[in-house]
Amino acid sequence: MTEVARGHRTQAERREQTRTALLDATIDCLVDIGYSRASVQEICTRAGVSKGAVQHYFATKAELMAAAVEHLTTKLRTQLAASLGSLPGGASGVAAAIDLLWEGYSGTLSTAVTELWVAARTDPELRAAIRPVDRALGRATLENISEVAGDLPKERAEMLFWLTVNLTRGLALDAELGGDPRRRRQLLEEWKRIAVLLYSGD
Repeated sequence: MTEVARGHRTQAERREQTRTALLDATIDCLVDIGYSRASVQEICTRAGVSKGAVQHYFATKAELMAAAVEHLTTKLRTQLAASLGSLPGGASGVAAAIDLLWEGYSGTLSTAVTELWVAARTDPELRAAIRPVDRALGRATLENISEVAGDLPKERAEMLFWLTVNLTRGLALDAELGGDPRRRRQLLEEWKRIAVLLYSGD
């Protein structure tokens, strides 16, 4: 079999590079200009590809948006899995796990997904496209959290996880709207204190 010359990309590699460029450009648009202004033309311009080329990868804008969030959440899931895997088990790892979830569910991911959630409220096609992505992230992250939880009953571990996710999403939205960062930190610290008590059954 002839070896592909170094520096010479295969067609599959070129396609994957183009697809990744489109996904990264989509996230950039969601963060920079929001969903309503994130046209396919703007995304293609940022990705450096023609508008016609995108149709070879994604049938609709909703499909492109969902794939972009999946692309971002896959990166996040990999990072969270590695970070959570290094935490100590039991109560001593609870506060650190909450910090990791806050880092993961805020920032670029929060901005991009918030844009899509708001748009999905009145766009059934977009809602149908992003819902499975959001659920997959939750399931995968919960699996990692369960390992940190140790002997904690499954129901309590899930309760702590979803309370944390919803709190961090709310705090992330508060950050987007220009809320007080000191207040956010105080709320997060208070939740960590409560979570450790709930973990211990106190």
